[in-house]
Amino acid sequence: MMLEPSIDALQEKINSKYTLVTLSSQRARQMQVTKTTKIANPKSHKCVGIALEEIQADLLEFTEE
Repeated sequence: MMLEPSIDALQEKINSKYTLVTLSSQRARQMQVTKTTKIANPKSHKCVGIALEEIQADLLEFTEE
């Protein structure tokens, strides 16, 4: 089974797996509350998958402090 988007493609956007997991889980929790997505037609039906699609589409980004 192939996951979309791939971990390799996502790590080109955010190079830390820990940061990727943290950002996507926070966004997934936010989506569960607000019931809104930043992507028009997500392929995934789960919030974490949609969050990863948003990262791939450059709709979510992480800035280091």
